[in-house]
Parts: sequence; C-alpha cells; structure tokens
Amino acid sequence: MPEDSKKGADSGDDHDIYNIEAAEILASEAQAKYWKQYVEAYMALNNDEATKQIFSRCLLNCLQISLWQCYIRFIRKSNEKKGAEGLEETKKAFDFMLSYVGTDIASGPAKGLLSEWQPKVNSARAVYRELKKYVDEIDWNMLAIPPTGSCKEEQQWMAWKRYLAFEKANTQRIESAFANRRITFTYEQCLMYLYHYPDIWYDYATWHAKNGSLDSAAKIFQRALKALPDSDLLKYAFAELEETRGAIQPAKKVYETLVGSDNTATSLAHIQFIRFLRRTEGVEAARKYFLEARKAPSCTYHVFVAYAKMAFCLDKDSKVAHNVFEAGFKRFMHEPGYILEYADFLCRLNDDRNVRALFERALSLLPPEESEEIWKRFAQFEKAYGDLSSMLKVEERRKEALSRTTSDDGSSLTECTLHDVISRYSFMDLWPCSSKDLDHLSRQEWLAKNNKKKVDRSTLINGTSALDKGSSELLNTKAGLSSSKVIYPDTSRMIIYDPRQTNDVTAPEVPAISNPSNSAAGLALVSCGNTKAVEEILKSMSPALAAFVTNLPAVEGPTPDVDLVLSILLQSNIPTGQVGKPGSTQQAAAGTAPSTSDLSGSSRSRLNPNGSLHRPQSGKRKDLNRQEDDETSTIQSRPLPRDVFRMRQIQRARGVSNSQTGSAASGGSAFSGDQSVSTD
Repeated sequence: MPEDSKKGADSGDDHDIYNIEAAEILASEAQAKYWKQYVEAYMALNNDEATKQIFSRCLLNCLQISLWQCYIRFIRKSNEKKGAEGLEETKKAFDFMLSYVGTDIASGPAKGLLSEWQPKVNSARAVYRELKKYVDEIDWNMLAIPPTGSCKEEQQWMAWKRYLAFEKANTQRIESAFANRRITFTYEQCLMYLYHYPDIWYDYATWHAKNGSLDSAAKIFQRALKALPDSDLLKYAFAELEETRGAIQPAKKVYETLVGSDNTATSLAHIQFIRFLRRTEGVEAARKYFLEARKAPSCTYHVFVAYAKMAFCLDKDSKVAHNVFEAGFKRFMHEPGYILEYADFLCRLNDDRNVRALFERALSLLPPEESEEIWKRFAQFEKAYGDLSSMLKVEERRKEALSRTTSDDGSSLTECTLHDVISRYSFMDLWPCSSKDLDHLSRQEWLAKNNKKKVDRSTLINGTSALDKGSSELLNTKAGLSSSKVIYPDTSRMIIYDPRQTNDVTAPEVPAISNPSNSAAGLALVSCGNTKAVEEILKSMSPALAAFVTNLPAVEGPTPDVDLVLSILLQSNIPTGQVGKPGSTQQAAAGTAPSTSDLSGSSRSRLNPNGSLHRPQSGKRKDLNRQEDDETSTIQSRPLPRDVFRMRQIQRARGVSNSQTGSAASGGSAFSGDQSVSTD
C-alpha cells in the first residue's frame, strides 16, 4: 500500500481508529475483497512473480472462496501450455484449495471440476439448499470493526450464530473429524468479520476445550488477546483455562498482565491475583502480595475486605482478619461500604459490643448525608440483637439525624408512624400487615406530608415531592413499585384542539408525515435527537393511526413515567358509570349542557373539506336523523344468516322498521320545515 495513502488515513479522526472510511484505505489483511483486487491488478500485468508473492501472503490467512478461485484461475492460466504436466499441477492446486476451503458452501463448483468428486457433489445438493438459507443472511463485504451497537451489526452477529449452531448440530450425520473441520472453518470465517467480538473468540476457544483440544483452545485465546489486548474478560478466561489444565506459570503471567503497573491496575485484578496465589502457592504468597498491593494508589477498600474474608473463611484465622479490618478502617473510615462489611464480620464473631462501638465511631466521623445506610444497619442490628429500649433509642436518634439532612423542617421524620412498627416487627419476607394495608399507609403518609407543606400551584405543575425514604423502601420491597415520584401535567397550558387553528382552513386534509416533529410522539423523540427513528415508526403504522398521531397537538413539559402511571391506574378504584338505555339520562344531560364545539364557536358556518358551505342543523333534526340511522343500522347492517327461519324474522322486522321510519319522517316534517328553508 502506498505511504501517502497510509498518511491520508492516519490523518483522519484520532478518536475513532476504526472509522469505516479509514478502514477502506487501510484494508485489513483478513479482508478477501481487497486482496483479490490487489492480486488481480498484477495478474492483468502478467507479473507472475509478484502474483505468487501476494498469494503466499494472503491465501492461508483469508479463507474466502472468491480469493481461492482467483488463485485457481492463475494456476490454470500459468499451466495451460504445459500439457500433461500442467494438468497435474492444476489438479494439485485444486486439491490444495479443497483441503483448506473444501467445507465452504461455495466450493461445490470447484469440486465438480474433479471427476472423483462428482458423486459427492450430487449427494450434497440437498444439504446445499438447507445450508444456503443461513449463508445468504451473511454480509460477506462487512468490515471487521469493533461493535457499535447498530442494527446491521446485531443482525450479522445473529446470522453467524445461527450458522455456527447449524454446523455444530451436524444434521448431515457426518463423521466427527470432518464435522470438526467444518466447524473450525466456519469459526475462522466468522472471525474475519467479527474480529473484535470477544464472545466469538470465547466460544471458539471453549468449543476446542470441550472437544478435548486444550492446546488449540490456548492458541485461540492467545490470538484473541492479540486482537483485543484490552479485554479483561478474555484474560480471566485464558488464565482460568491455563489453571484448569495445570499450567500454573502461564496462568500467572496472564494475571501479571492484568495487574500491570500500580497506577493502571484495578482493585479487582489485585483481588483475583491474591485468590490465585492463595490457590496455587499458598497462604504466605497471598499475604506477601497483599502487603504490596495495599500500598498501591489504585487500591481501594475492596482489597482489604477480600483479603480479610479470605483469611477468616479459608484460613480460619479471625485474628488476622480483625487486624486487616482495623488497618483498613484507619484508611477508609469515610467509606460506608467498608464500615458495613466490617460490621458484618464482627456480627459473625458475635461481638456485639465491638459492633456498637464501630457504629458509634463511624457515625461520629461520617457527615449526616452519608450516614443513612449506617443508621439503617444500626437499627437492624439493635432489632436483632438488642432489647426494646435500645431499639427505640436508636430509631429516635436515626430520625433526628436524618431530619437535619432534609430541606423541610424535618418534623415529619421525627414523628412515630405505623411504618416504624412495620420495620421493627417484620422478619425476612414476613410482614405484620398485608400489601394492601402497606400501600394504604404509604399513600396516607405521602398525603399528610404534602398537606403540611401546603404545596402551591407552581410546585404541583413542576412535580411534587416523593414518598418518605423509609416508607418507599418498604413499599418497593413489599409492593414492588419502582418509582414513587408523581409528575403532574401543566393544565394551564392545555388548549382545546380546533381544526380551524391550522394554517390552511380551506383544505383541512391529513398533513403529510414528512415532519414527524409536529406530532406529540414525534416531539418527544425528536427532543432526544432521534428524528429518523420517528419517521420509521410512523411509516410502520397504518395510515389512519399515522394520521391520528401526526394530528396530535405538541405539548411541552415533563414526560411522565408510563410504568408509574399504569401502576397507579391499576391500583385505583375507578367508579364505573351507570349503564342506561340510549337517549335516557345521558342524552338528557348532553342536551342541557353546551357542547365543546358550541363554546369554541364551531356552531357557525364553515367550509367542508370539498369546499362547500356547511351550516349546523338544529338539535331536534340531528336527534331524529340519529334515531333513523340507529334503527336502520341495528337491523339492516347485520349480515344475513343462513337459517331460513331467521331470514323470515329479519324480513318482518325490516317491514316494521320501514313503516315506522316513514311515519317518523312524515311527523318530523311538521317541525323541520323552517330548518329546510334555512339550508336552501
């Protein structure tokens, strides 16, 4: 490749080294498409020496049938004038190709050129049709770039997974040696495109390990770490394989690469290396490395907790574990997680005196806003190991401390409620009340809290406060509610939709779906920067539904939590209205109250969609027409039954309805004459 091309590619985006445009220039050596173009350029110049050198570089590393077919064409062209000797060389080239890519689905035509392969080709045509549906899903021009989460990449990953599963199933019932060759070939082809996917490398290595080839699995892991040197997952998996087969020193080298320098090593790497040394070299080697790791600047309290637990559980040495916790407390006294782990260790020792002393020391050092979990665990400890007076005293102190961290006066936190009783007298998944009672108590507490605050209208519009932290924990544990925040809509900004508010009054047609941001659903998604997704969603809808969504008015404001709204609606007891006959109480109420169209002035004359003038009719005439439509639709719109008796009944009913309709029309002309004159 020319140097100027490399410089042009290197001068691109430094933040995205796998940019597709740059990859098109710096073509990976695993891509057959570019090797084929490269070698065909020299074949066109009849430069046989350069062509052979290129084939020696790429042929064994790129198991793509198109490149190998190019190789066969070159061999046949080079030996076409050599007679019998040239035919023998061509046959050797065919055998060489089939030994590497003979399991490829596209190698059938090449096999057919050899006479001894002809019977096998005929018997494999049925298998070819079944295999082709998996191969056709694969994009053979895909570039080997790290996964970006695009839909196309996920589809290709799934297509390769299905292809590999088909090969592993061995539906052809061929011998295991040949089946393993096919699976190996498929994995190698897959890695040409999914080169930066760690799960493919892991599956490939574990497949070799399950088949008893541990050496091959180790080689696959080595290749994987060259492809993905920053993948800690593959390093842990490789070290596990080496330790499983007894290769302790290679496994230790892998762990040493994980630990690296003191500045880049993670706490998890230190912990896993300590455990590895404890398993393979003994207690003293693990202790020695812990003393070195604790001095590293990247060491966190997790390393102290892990080594203390290992000394207590594996070595059965509680004294060493206690010393480690005490040494870590001096360094991580402001970490609530470390204090809780230390308290659990002391509880396992049944040392209640030191547990209380630890809680008191921690609470005196931590600020109130970071001590909530410590207070909660302290209260749980007193509930399990203390008496009633100590339990009530800790609860009172906890409320007083947490009340100073809230923005309000904190009087609601200091009050005693039934939630305190529930917290004190519940055990594991046993509760002193039902879930319905707990939900009722939580709602009452929330309402009382908001009544004391006297929330103004602006606060209600922008969203009210949440449930109390203690009650929300119980509610989430018992009732399973994921959120307790309620967002109220801004009712002051709601308007009544009127079609006349559009720009084109004369043509109130359905607007085009070219601008999805005009709709309410489109506005919510466009605000997230996903206009194309809105267009795709609208295209997938039916025309009627798309027109409805597009005509929705744009509403600005906070987006409600759909799951929370649905949960509240499902838990609410909504009274159902009385079901009455049409035209009874509901029609009377509708007749007395003015409609929305009357309030908005829609009773005036306006243009129809076809351009004609439309004036509203009187209420009596519309009621009469509606009654006529109901009578005809209830009988005539029904499908005809196949029963002769039922057909006669429908004919009689139609005769009665027609006579009633005629009498109603004759009677209605007495009061509809003025209206008919006004519409002419």
